[in-house]
Amino acid sequence: MAPPQGQMRPGRQLAVLGLIFVVLYLLVFFAGGASGGLKDRLEPKLGLDLVGGTRLTLEATNTVDGRAPTAENLEEARRIIESRVNAFGVAEAEVVTEGNRNIVISLPGENRDITEVGSAAELRFRKVLRAADGSGAAAAPPPAATPAPSGSAAPAPSGSAKPSGSAAPSGSAAPKATASPSGGQGGMAPAPSASASAAPSATPSAGAATPTPSASGAPVPQSVEEQRKAVEQKVGAAAWAAASGLKAPADLTADPSLAEKLKPFAGLDPREVAVLPATMQFNVPQIGCAQLDKRPPASISAPDQQVVACEDGAAKYLLDQAKVLGTDVEDADAVLDQTSQWVVSLDFSGPGQDKWTNLTREAFNNEGQACDATALGQDGKCRVAVVLDNEIVSSPEIQGVLTGNSQITGNFTQRDASELAGNLRYGALPVTFDAQESQNVTATLGASHLRAGLLAAGIGMALVIIYSFFYYRLLGSVIFLSLVLSALLVFGALVVLGRQIGFTLTLAGIAGMIVSLGVAADSFVIYFERLKDEIREGRSPRSAVPRAWIRARRTIISANAITLMSAVVLYVVSVGAVKGFAFALGLATVLDLVVVFLFRHPIMTMFARTSAFLSPRVSGLGRALPPRTAEPATSRNPRAKEA
Repeated sequence: MAPPQGQMRPGRQLAVLGLIFVVLYLLVFFAGGASGGLKDRLEPKLGLDLVGGTRLTLEATNTVDGRAPTAENLEEARRIIESRVNAFGVAEAEVVTEGNRNIVISLPGENRDITEVGSAAELRFRKVLRAADGSGAAAAPPPAATPAPSGSAAPAPSGSAKPSGSAAPSGSAAPKATASPSGGQGGMAPAPSASASAAPSATPSAGAATPTPSASGAPVPQSVEEQRKAVEQKVGAAAWAAASGLKAPADLTADPSLAEKLKPFAGLDPREVAVLPATMQFNVPQIGCAQLDKRPPASISAPDQQVVACEDGAAKYLLDQAKVLGTDVEDADAVLDQTSQWVVSLDFSGPGQDKWTNLTREAFNNEGQACDATALGQDGKCRVAVVLDNEIVSSPEIQGVLTGNSQITGNFTQRDASELAGNLRYGALPVTFDAQESQNVTATLGASHLRAGLLAAGIGMALVIIYSFFYYRLLGSVIFLSLVLSALLVFGALVVLGRQIGFTLTLAGIAGMIVSLGVAADSFVIYFERLKDEIREGRSPRSAVPRAWIRARRTIISANAITLMSAVVLYVVSVGAVKGFAFALGLATVLDLVVVFLFRHPIMTMFARTSAFLSPRVSGLGRALPPRTAEPATSRNPRAKEA
């Protein structure tokens, strides 16, 4: 038995729905970073396929120690890459694993080169022992009147954000905290107390560490000894013997015959150069920075070995063992120094600070492995190279024993400094990657996708509305208003969720919302057909409404619950665009339930009290009304009885 109709107060449900709309659109217009004009406030965050952007697929090759990557390695790498990508300052970036080797990065609205986010980012601090130009010729010591080629380093001031003259070693008026004026090369300076954050840009990267076929097509053996033997056979015994006998960079002007003997080394690819002894890489003129910079990751990561690296692709240095590692750096930030130049401020851990102090003492006093005249700065002090992966970021002259935090200085832009700081802060990747596919989606293509998606949604809604008016007549207006309210709720939710949790609407999300139209149509059919069943049983349209609602409610909830559970499962187990489809479908399903309970049933209760609803032709319930059954003629017509 249905409750008396007087117990139903549709105004309360409609008031609750109105309150939900007011709160939602107050959030749309005034909360969560809402700014700009009306158009900006009403604009949801759109995905890469709708606004354009960049998608990069990275394939894991091996771990840095040469083993196959595990699922744990891949997940750790994904987290580090996600942190680096987020440091770009780009919203809605998506970093997901795909399969057991790939990581896919998507940056909506950004067309930029992001291949460097997969670089190993191994930081080493090494004293510069010797310097030569990119072709291997011995470099002359820099004249005293010219600036140091790589900046300088000075002790950190205590209790002051500005370096003080007393902190500098004798003979220097003040610690040098500015970038070197030469060639974009940087320096090391005391860290001021100020800090800043910024969007970074790319840093140098290298290829994968997995042995692969060389340029000649022959496979490179696995062990270093076998690889080195293969290179010796490739260049020939005479060239190898000539290179092994060099004690310093070859002077081709003094011995022109060396050029011909060492010529085969020019044909080595970076992977083959990487297996050569460090002294050979440094002394052979035919081995230049073009080969050294492209060596595989981890080629010079061993801290207990001398290595060779280049700075700015022009000068190559023979470097001492790494006395300070990237793990000794506790934090790194992009900041502006006193000259308004972007630098990277380094905070060392406790043990790391001791190592850094000892290294700067060794360089300042030229202790331990001595650096020769080619490696000295303009003040006659040794330099320390900051080596990231296979390249030198900066090689400052050490101006004193540094007992506090320091800075990497150079001709950095805001993005350069933040990218470097992000790589140092978030650590080295446990896996080496090759960039497999980089796709840039133009804004024009994205706009065409958006128009197509909206057109499809509009056509789907229009077909539902046309069918509802044709089949249900007046009840079609209930369907129309319900779909409009659902669309407004979904739109407002998309805007708010885009600001609060970074949800982006993609083409797959639009597809999920189009599918949700079918879910909404199902609930209409269930309710209205149940209403027809009640009328066929002989009840009036007005009394049939509450009975139909009670009997249809459970079915509507069950159907929507199944759809919602399917969306949740799909969201949990899927990645990428499918996840967006599942989220949009689940969101639209939940909001459809809100509209069913707070609008559709109350408005039907109100319609049931109108005279138009009682008209079968107007309400669309005419086919459901039972036919009038005539009484037997014998009861009304005596003449018929007599007949």
